[in-house]
Amino acid sequence: METRVATHAKGKVYVDKLFGTGMAAKKATAQYGRENVIDASMGAITDDNGTLICLPTVEEQFRIMPMEEMISYSPVGGLPDFLEAAVKHTFGESRPDAYVRAVASAGGAGAISNVIWNYSNVGDTILTHDWYWTPYSTICKETGRYLETFVLLDEEMKFNLNSFSSKVNNLLAKQDYLVIILNSPNHNPTGYSISDSEWDEIKVLILEEAKDTTKTITLVIDIAYIDYTKDPVSARSFMGKFGGLPSNIVVTFAFSMSKGFTVYGQRTGALIGVSSDKDVIEEFANANLVTSRARWSNVNRGCMNILANIYKDEALLKKVNAERQECNALIAKRADAFIKEAKQIGLKVLPYHAGFFITIPCDKPEAVSELLIAERIFVAPLSKGIRVAACSVPVKQMYGLAGKIQYAMVRANTAKS
Repeated sequence: METRVATHAKGKVYVDKLFGTGMAAKKATAQYGRENVIDASMGAITDDNGTLICLPTVEEQFRIMPMEEMISYSPVGGLPDFLEAAVKHTFGESRPDAYVRAVASAGGAGAISNVIWNYSNVGDTILTHDWYWTPYSTICKETGRYLETFVLLDEEMKFNLNSFSSKVNNLLAKQDYLVIILNSPNHNPTGYSISDSEWDEIKVLILEEAKDTTKTITLVIDIAYIDYTKDPVSARSFMGKFGGLPSNIVVTFAFSMSKGFTVYGQRTGALIGVSSDKDVIEEFANANLVTSRARWSNVNRGCMNILANIYKDEALLKKVNAERQECNALIAKRADAFIKEAKQIGLKVLPYHAGFFITIPCDKPEAVSELLIAERIFVAPLSKGIRVAACSVPVKQMYGLAGKIQYAMVRANTAKS
């Protein structure tokens, strides 16, 4: 086949299984009716009629915003009021005692992409957990990096510090820069959250590795689902642990408005950096400003204005928090129904604390997914299991779903290869 793209771009093919499954679910819904289709594929909150939810106060802010404020360009680094609001929202009552800077990004994915580009070298390996959001791998490949994983959960279904420690140590023996991505609280795809005591262990380990000052360790904490914990205030308590760290440890947070403010397609977020060293944090801001300018120039001004306006008005903020809590309760009710049934029938589910997703490990996820699609049930097939989006399945459809998944797993495992 003749090709005209540059050498580094040859052979690129992108197959988005998650969005593909979601489109198939929409097609089936149009053909058979919403009540006859279970769409557990996509990470967006819907009501029990299958309608995408936008927090009412957020929608109101969009509708009353002057058009000029909606469509004007914004500074590359982001509107100052937005950046201040993003930092406040990220840390809540647990801002670390350190220098903090934020740079606007095209959603959480943009934040993660920027930090990988600026805190690792071409050819370096990035570390994350073995259950992970697939775009981590795509970002690494596109930027000339490799992705390696550690085992997230040990035999007791707790954070696997031994596997994490081994991987960190091995990679730092090979390279001077190490970017580590940890998705918590409410990890995608499992709903698992790293506990405060586990964060203490992670911190001790990283401090030990950082004694070699020729090494730079950058921690990227993907907090996309933090607002859907049972207690969003206490869920942020671990963030206060990142003050006073050595200057060769850079802590970053990938903040996104997509989930917490139900503005998924508006692609508005920020990369927030934390450092004990003023020069390091200034360097952080400058490097990411340049990368942002080169990649997307600037991000959604209207959405940035919404976050800024909400944080300027205590009454608005309270309304948004209350509306989000209603969504949180809806998701929790759906997840509880599924997990209770799974426990009753002996279906193994990875530790779920809260959040959008529940994951069931299985040997043949693609085969299980295909069998379920034949029953008009749409889940997201992963490399080692299937993901159920509790955020989008009505409560009444959650009843019986665990049993149907278990039956599909049995059929997949007994089918002739």
